[in-house]
Amino acid sequence: MKQIDELTFPEDLRYATDHEWLKPGTGSCRVGISDYAQDQLGDIVFVELPKVGETLDAGARFGTVESVKAVSELYLPVAGTVTEVNTALEESPERVNTDPYGKGWMVAVTPSDPAQVQALMDRAAYLAMLKG
Repeated sequence: MKQIDELTFPEDLRYATDHEWLKPGTGSCRVGISDYAQDQLGDIVFVELPKVGETLDAGARFGTVESVKAVSELYLPVAGTVTEVNTALEESPERVNTDPYGKGWMVAVTPSDPAQVQALMDRAAYLAMLKG
């Protein structure tokens, strides 16, 4: 496992306490897991994601990630409707390890309450949480 200062945490993302990130956008927002989360999990071998059109509450389970170490649940950081799923992860789940903020994104969601996006942590708050 890497030290926190060896990991990447983009400034333009919002972060949840369960280590999911959300990229704010106009309309839908992409969601994935942070560099810290993928590093803690180890080699990811399987990703289970929801179907397009599912509407979920903030904090609801939207899938799982299976690594060589464990199976972890994924929680949606904001309430909304899933508008897109990264189906490439079915064939290449390791993208979550190699590019968690790019090709390793998991779902796109249209938030039902845009204020929930702003309530998520910014980079500085997420780093402070990680460092305890």
